[in-house]
Amino acid sequence: MQTQFSSFFSIILWKQRIVFWGGAIFVGILIVAMTLLSEWAADTYRFLSQQYFWFNFLVAPLGLSFTAWLTFRFFPGSERSGIPQVKTALEITGNLEDRNRLISLRIAFGKMLLPIMGLLSGASVGFGGPAVHVGASFMASLGKAVKFPSHYMEKGLILAGSAAGFAAMFSAPLAGIIFAIEEMGRALEEKISSLVLTAIVFSGVTAYALLNNYIYFNDKSFIMPWGENWFAIPICGIAGGFLGGVFSKIIIRGGRFLKKTGLPIVLIAFVSGGVIAILGYYSNGDSFGTGYAQTKIILSSTTTMDPWFPLYKMLASCATFFSGIPSGIFVPSIATGAGLGVDLAHWFPVAPASAMILLTMTAYFSGMLQSPLTSFVIVMEMTGSHEILIPLMATAFFATGTSKLINPTPLYRALCNAYTAPKKPESSSNEA
Repeated sequence: MQTQFSSFFSIILWKQRIVFWGGAIFVGILIVAMTLLSEWAADTYRFLSQQYFWFNFLVAPLGLSFTAWLTFRFFPGSERSGIPQVKTALEITGNLEDRNRLISLRIAFGKMLLPIMGLLSGASVGFGGPAVHVGASFMASLGKAVKFPSHYMEKGLILAGSAAGFAAMFSAPLAGIIFAIEEMGRALEEKISSLVLTAIVFSGVTAYALLNNYIYFNDKSFIMPWGENWFAIPICGIAGGFLGGVFSKIIIRGGRFLKKTGLPIVLIAFVSGGVIAILGYYSNGDSFGTGYAQTKIILSSTTTMDPWFPLYKMLASCATFFSGIPSGIFVPSIATGAGLGVDLAHWFPVAPASAMILLTMTAYFSGMLQSPLTSFVIVMEMTGSHEILIPLMATAFFATGTSKLINPTPLYRALCNAYTAPKKPESSSNEA
C-alpha cells in the first residue's frame, strides 16, 4: 500500500507517464494525417489513370523508381513494411546505438513521406507497417531526448510506439494490445506493461476521435446463425489461409531471389512499376492504392467487384514490396481477403455473404502473418462484428494451420533475417 502511495505521488513517475501518454497521442495524430493523405493520394492517382491512358504506364514505373532511389539513398532503413526493422530493434540489447539504423526520426520522416509518393505512383501501399515503424521511431527518439531509464529504452518505448501506431492506424486499441503481445513483444514485462497498454489506448482513442469512424466498416448486418452456416468456417479458413500462405511464400522467396541477382533496386522498382501498371489496367484501377475504398464497396455490395480482384490486389502488393519503397501490407491484405470472400460466397453460398467476407478477411490476414489473435480481433474491431466472434476466431486458427503447411516460418520472422547482423565466429581457445 505504501509503495502504491509513493508511486502515485512520484514526480519522476508522473513525468514518465505524461511523456508516454503525450507521445502516444501525438503518434495517433501523425497516423491520422497519414491515413487522410493516403486516401487522397490513392484517389488522385486512380482518377488520373482513368482520365489518361498513357498516365499509368508512364508514371508507375518512373514514380516507383524515383521513390525507391530516394528511399535507399536518403532514408536507408525505412524500406518496405517496417515491422521487421522494429522486431529486430526489440531484440537488440546493450548498445542502443545499433538501433539507429532501424528506428530514428530520420526514418520516421521517410516513412511518412515516401508511402504517399508510392501511392501517387499507383503502388498497392498499406499504412499498417509504416504506422508501426513511425510510432516506434518517434517514441524511442522521445525517450532518448528526455533520458528515460534503461529498462524503458530497451523495449518499453519501442513496443509502446509500435503498438500505438498499429492501434491508431485501425482505430482499434484492443487489436493494438494483442498485436503488441502476439506479434511484437510475445510478452510484456511487468515494469512496463501498464504504460505500454495505456499508450496504446490513448493512441487508438485519439485516431478514433479525429477520424470519426473513418477507418471502420460499421455494419450491424453481420450474422451467422448456428447450423449449416458454420460450414463456411473451414471453407473460408482453408481458402484464405492458403492464399495468405502463398502470398508470404512469394514475398520471402521472391525477395531472396532478387537479392541474389544483384540487380539495382531502381531497376527492380521500374519493372515492378510496369507490373503494377499492367495489373491496374486489367483491374480497371482497383489494384491501385491502399484497398480501403474497395473493401468498403465489397462490404456494402457483394456484386460489384471483378472475381479476379483478389489476385490482382495480391500481385500488386507483391510488386510493391519488391520495389523496396516504404509500404505496408495490412490494409491491402484486408482488401484481398474481402475480394476472395465475395468469390467464396458466390461459389459456396453456405452462409450470408457478409459473414463469409469477414471470415475470409480474417483468414487471409491470419494466413499471411500466422498471428491468429491479432487477425480476428482487428476484423472484429474494424467491423463491429462481435456477434460472430467465435466463427472469426475458429477461422483464424484454421487459416494459420493451413498457412504453416505452405510456409512454416512466419512472414515477419523470415524478413527479420535481413536486418540481423551475422554473428562473429568465436575465437578458438587454442589460439594464441
